Formats: sequence, structure tokens, C-alpha cells
Amino acid sequence: MKDASFLPLSTYQEYPPEEMLKRAEEFADDLHRRRTIRDFSARALPAGLIEHCLNAALSAPSGANMQPWHFVVVTDPEIKRQIRVAAEIEEKEFYEHRASAEWLEALQPLGTDENKPFLEDAPCLIAVFVQKYGLLPDGRKFKHYYPTESVGLATGMLVSALQRAGLASLTHTPSPMKFLNKILGRPKHERPFLLIVAGYPADDAQVPVIERRAMADSVSFF
Repeated sequence: MKDASFLPLSTYQEYPPEEMLKRAEEFADDLHRRRTIRDFSARALPAGLIEHCLNAALSAPSGANMQPWHFVVVTDPEIKRQIRVAAEIEEKEFYEHRASAEWLEALQPLGTDENKPFLEDAPCLIAVFVQKYGLLPDGRKFKHYYPTESVGLATGMLVSALQRAGLASLTHTPSPMKFLNKILGRPKHERPFLLIVAGYPADDAQVPVIERRAMADSVSFF
């Protein structure tokens, strides 16, 4: 006997096998065209586009349906500047002191360094926060289950939605990121998960030459 209220499933949409294969192939092809870029245009985004992409992310599954996330959309130039300044301080420390030689060697083909102009150039930043626990109106805490995994799922869906909409994106994780709580006024029970940079690529944008592993190297079938 179920304790919660349940309704008949009405949202599932089945397709003929041929259409299922076509839809799956087209979606995979679309995502494989995605490349992380670091050179963004300042072009404004269509009104409502980011909201639709976020709406897709908010449909993500989460542990016990606790939805332990908060997304902050930043388009204000001054706040983007503050984020860039704070991020570059942490990045400079990383590249000069924190990162091992092995880590720096792995990053070398990507051409990254402590300078992050895209944090100001791109029209939109989305800061993603993990809520370690929830708060009731009277201030009492309640547990969130699998918060990191849940936010990871929502973030993946957001990146996919941005690609599907025709935007370029970059996931950025300066460490530590506690400066985001201060700049964006988020409470202490929220932990910055990552920054997503979204917009159009600059006309002269370039990407490093890399290859993705073949399916046989990443997937097993039994």
C-alpha cells in the first residue's frame, strides 16, 4: 500500500521503433557537435531562452525528489566583473601553487591559464549551487539525499538544453568557489557546484584538437 498520492502516468510518449532510433541518433549527433569554447561574443540572447533551458534542468530526477539545487542567472556586467576578479585570484593560485605538474601537463593541450575573460565577455553566467540540506519556514533543517548526484544530473540536462537551443557553453570550476556565495548572496548551506558560461561563440573562436574515446573503450554490454 503506497502512502503517497499517485496518479496514472500521462506524460510518457511512446514512438514507433524507427522514430525512436532516429530521435536517439539525432540527439547524440547534436551533443557530439558540442564543444567547450572560451571565446564568447557579447551578443544578447533571445528573451526567455535561458529560462526554457533552466526549465529543462528543473525536470531532473533527484534523491527523494528533494530537488537540492539553486541556479543563479547573472547578466549584470558589474556582477560578472566581480566574479571574474574573484575567480582569477583562485585560478592564479591554482596554476602557480596548487596544481601538480601532472595536472598542468594534462591541461596544457587545452591552452588554459588563470585568465578568464569569458566570465565578462559572455552574456550569461549560470551559477549552480548544491543545497546540503533544506530549511523549513521555521528554520529547522531537513536532510537532502544524494544532493551532489542530483545536481550533477540537473547540470548535465542544462548543458544539453543549451546545446539543443543552439548556444555554446563552458563549465567552469575555480576552486574554491565560496566567493560565489558572497557575491550572489546565497546562504551558507548552499555549496557552489560550478559556473556555466553560456552565449554565442565569438567569430574568431577556436577549439583545441581533441578526440573522444570510442564507445568500445567506455561502454560494456552483457
